[in-house]
Amino acid sequence: MCPPRAPRAPRGPLTATAPDLATLGSLLRRYTGAGEPRSCEPVAEGLLNRGYRLATTSGRFFLKHHLDGDPAAIARQHQVTARLDALGLPVAPPVADAEGRTVAVLGDRCYALHPWIEGRHRNGAALSTAQSQRLGMLLGLVHTGLERVMDPPAGPRRAGGPTALQPHLSADPECTYYLIEELLALTRRNRPRDAFDELAEHRLLERRALLERHAHRRPAAGAASAAGWVHGDFHPLNLLYRGPEPVAIVDWDRLGVQPRAEEAVRAAAIFFVRPGGTLELAKVRAYARAYRRTAGADAAELSAAAHRVWWERLNDFWMLRWRYRLGDRRADPQFPAAAALAVWWTREYEAVREAFAG
Repeated sequence: MCPPRAPRAPRGPLTATAPDLATLGSLLRRYTGAGEPRSCEPVAEGLLNRGYRLATTSGRFFLKHHLDGDPAAIARQHQVTARLDALGLPVAPPVADAEGRTVAVLGDRCYALHPWIEGRHRNGAALSTAQSQRLGMLLGLVHTGLERVMDPPAGPRRAGGPTALQPHLSADPECTYYLIEELLALTRRNRPRDAFDELAEHRLLERRALLERHAHRRPAAGAASAAGWVHGDFHPLNLLYRGPEPVAIVDWDRLGVQPRAEEAVRAAAIFFVRPGGTLELAKVRAYARAYRRTAGADAAELSAAAHRVWWERLNDFWMLRWRYRLGDRRADPQFPAAAALAVWWTREYEAVREAFAG
């Protein structure tokens, strides 16, 4: 019996509405020397929270509206970024108000004020092989830095290191078959039917056939993976570059305990995917080697993580669930490459695994 699978629902409205001047004035008065508001423009990128480019009489800031509304959890994330900043990692800790608080609660909304970091997002196509190597090193430093500043996760220890070992529960293909049937029905009844519906139906049928062929490769229940504190959402839209170097890792909302090597693999699958759904394996190899060296992970750990993330991708349809269950199309542009990648990765499984472990 498969439990109901709820979509990873977006929080809050689908479009960003900037706070009005009265709200901004009330917010800025909490901060010494922040000035008066001049303009507040939505930042286009981002799916789960709202961000604004805020100009005041004193300078520029990034104003983040946290849609989850948990001030204590947000404040803990802020404390972590401050500790990582002290270690020299490129992060952007929030500005503290006159009373030392970093979370501003106005009515039912939670805000945080950050310094404005001038920079741009760069995906793997814009990175050289050497920069890809530095990206892997950076994520390794994030993981080892979090290990230094956070309490150890609960659970048994891995020999020779402080990272916990935790059981892995992989997706059940029988449950995925039910989900595919539901999504197929939704795509077929959608009117007016468009090119996205046609592509979605094609990819769903294709994925069902792949799962039937590879169901025996499901990761074993109880398989252990090295877990520790991770960023949780390390991808190009959460990393700012100035010139050739990264200057800020942002959006720590999914900070938590997860298998660390799996975050490394997931990040590579986003950074280095080409529009046609293939991976730049030379860059993946350079990135993975640097990550392993910096994080202290071995080739077997990255190989096992690549297998688990491949299986996860083969069973995951969150973009289609957003569109067809929630009517939310913000992730639609990501779907063609992501869906093609699952197919290509299955065909090139050994080459991908070697790139992460070689």
